[in-house]
Amino acid sequence: MNDFNPFRGVLPAITTPFDTDGQVDHAALATHAQHLVGAGCRGVIPLGSLGEGATLAPEEKSAVVRTLIQAVGHEVPVIVAVAAPSTRQAVDFAREAEKQGAQGLMILPPYVYPGDPVEMERHVGAVFEATPLPGMLYNNPIAYHTDFLPEAIVRLARAHPNLCAVKESSGDIRRIHALRACMGDALALLVGVDDLLVESVQAGATGWVAGLANAFPTESVRLFDLARAGPGASLDTLYHWFLPLLRLDAEVHFVQAIKLAQASVGLGSERVRPPRLPLAGDERAAVLALIEAARIGGGA
Repeated sequence: MNDFNPFRGVLPAITTPFDTDGQVDHAALATHAQHLVGAGCRGVIPLGSLGEGATLAPEEKSAVVRTLIQAVGHEVPVIVAVAAPSTRQAVDFAREAEKQGAQGLMILPPYVYPGDPVEMERHVGAVFEATPLPGMLYNNPIAYHTDFLPEAIVRLARAHPNLCAVKESSGDIRRIHALRACMGDALALLVGVDDLLVESVQAGATGWVAGLANAFPTESVRLFDLARAGPGASLDTLYHWFLPLLRLDAEVHFVQAIKLAQASVGLGSERVRPPRLPLAGDERAAVLALIEAARIGGGA
């Protein structure tokens, strides 16, 4: 495996801020990344689902990576999500991310086409081969309809030395146990589902690709640290407080909900890029009520 492994601690899947004209707000992006790092996050992951990467043009993606490298790349790794409809596009963007200075990649299955297991292994394998950067395989069968089972991940890891980590978002804690049994410490295992953070860490996860960290970075870092330290009253109290918010990461409108949470605590705006629209009506009121209840209850 690659000697440099940036996949540890709390790694926010950073949101992409937009200005009133719908363009990427690079000043806000840099400021937000610096705030996350200042709160104790160990890196940032742009351009994933939460970062609305599928709505950005290639030149916009490259500009986002440049902004983050300049803003925080001297302090923490910038781990770039690579997702595209075709293998060629994914390979090209992986190389572009390396050129811009990315310190790692998070590799997703292709958008739109949920191929068979052989096709999907070849797709992600081509991206791992495209650069020497350490990579994290993102397994999210619920969202992407492609499931990398533990035996497939073992095959990929043996074939690609720069496969250093797995973001496990199947919701099945047994996957973490299975991967640890097969690979030991050779692969870093990261939580990809916010409301399974504690259970996943107890199963052996050593990192967290976090969504709600965009709005509550200090609380997220504290929760992760307490989970790593083991069971206790402080962990139970904080997790009980945080769980209603963490569950927002599993909703259909999770991007809008997390951006609304950011706006509510002064860490961003709720602007999203169409076809997404900001939350409205009863759904917006329910999210705001959760945030207000959290404020009243106190956090970390």
